[in-house]
Order: sequence, then C-alpha cells, then structure tokens
Amino acid sequence: MGLAMAVYIAGFMGPAHINPAVTLAFAAMGDFSVGLVVPFIIAQILGGIVGATIVWLAYMPLWSETDDADGILASFATAPAVRHFTANMVTEIIGTFVLVLGLLSLGENDLSDGFNPLLIGILVLSIGLSLGGPTGYAINPARDLGPRIAHQILPIANKGSSDWGYSWVPIVGPIIGGLLAAGLFTIIPF
Repeated sequence: MGLAMAVYIAGFMGPAHINPAVTLAFAAMGDFSVGLVVPFIIAQILGGIVGATIVWLAYMPLWSETDDADGILASFATAPAVRHFTANMVTEIIGTFVLVLGLLSLGENDLSDGFNPLLIGILVLSIGLSLGGPTGYAINPARDLGPRIAHQILPIANKGSSDWGYSWVPIVGPIIGGLLAAGLFTIIPF
C-alpha cells in the first residue's frame, strides 16, 4: 500500500516512475522522453537513499541492540535466500517483466482510471508473494541501489558488508525484464 500511495502522490506531477526499469522500458517504447531518463533515474536513486535514511532514523535504537548484520542489511537492500546468480537474475527478470507488462496493460485499460495506483500496489504485492522468496524481489534498481548506498555510508551500529558483490543482480535483472516486457508489448495487438 505504501507503493500505491507513492504513485498517487507522484502521479499528479507527471509520470509516477519511481523505478528505473519502468522509466527505461517506457523510453524504449517512445512513451517517455529519452532526455528525461537520466534525471529521473538519478532522482529515483536519491529517493531510495532518502527513504533508507528515514528508515535508519526510525530504527536507530534497534541497530545497537542487534548483532545481526544480515538482518540490518535486509532492512536496506535485497539479498537472495540462496546465492545463485543465474537463478537470482532469472527471478528478477521475471518479476520485473510481470511488473512492466502489468503497468503497460493498465495504461491500455480505461476501466481502471483512478484505480491504477491501487492496482499497481496489488500487482507489486502479488509479485512479492509469488516471487519474493528467492531474491527479496527488488524489481526496482533504485529500491535496492539507493538503500544499499545509504547502508554503506550511514554510521549504522553493528552493520556488516553492503554486499556489493550481489548488487548488480537487482540492477541488471530488472532492467532486462523491463525491456523484454516493453519489447513484447510492442508486438502484442491491443
């Protein structure tokens, strides 16, 4: 529901892209200005850093009470249940493919006007329930990269590694999945 509210809030100002994979997919289809891609992605990553900093402030007393470095990282960034880069990548590709295809389909459906943010929230929840186990489902490079940067730079008590060795999976997988969905959507007759 938090995502639905973010889309409602951002939606009145323009495209409520809070995900670089979505921004790139829409740009690849010609539905978003290529000149705005980089500024949007920078803003999305900065939003992830700001959001993670707010989480850090809210949970600050808890950090000093735990020595679970993996649990602390999980509050910021995604991590696989089992580290298998191929399987983790495929999971992120599938999840983001479903997300972007769903977003594009909602845009073609006049029946959902006004309900799109809620439906997007339900879509992301559904992806999380069905595909979240293997990777923690980033399906959004900014959702993982921004908080991972925050984890790296903030003075968090008892934190461990920010796991940069895994960080490319929740960046590359969603971008591939989003672009594949955009490609498929352009050949589907709607």
